Amino acid sequence: MKLTAFIVALVFLLILAACAPGPNNLKGTVGPRDKVAGFWTGVWQGFIAPFVLLVSLFQHDVNIYEVHNNGAWYNLGYVFGVACFFGGGGRKSGRVKRAEQTLDENGG
Repeated sequence: MKLTAFIVALVFLLILAACAPGPNNLKGTVGPRDKVAGFWTGVWQGFIAPFVLLVSLFQHDVNIYEVHNNGAWYNLGYVFGVACFFGGGGRKSGRVKRAEQTLDENGG
């Protein structure tokens, strides 16, 4: 039992370590279009990321993340774009809470 738990923990740690971010040596350098991607490019690419992911499964020259970016601003825009695509979740949780309160008040 201890050996199994150790192996499971080791596999989990290896998977977790494989997801660790590494340095982006191309940050701040111009890409093929002689531009460095900034915040607004990050927003757009974050918004279209689910579609690009599907395309990248069939075309190997398509990536879902621009490595020629300006760093933190691009990353913030990218995450914001992904959150916009998936709805963020903030409004939905408020509706669920209000619906539960209404049910409680009505004896439901």
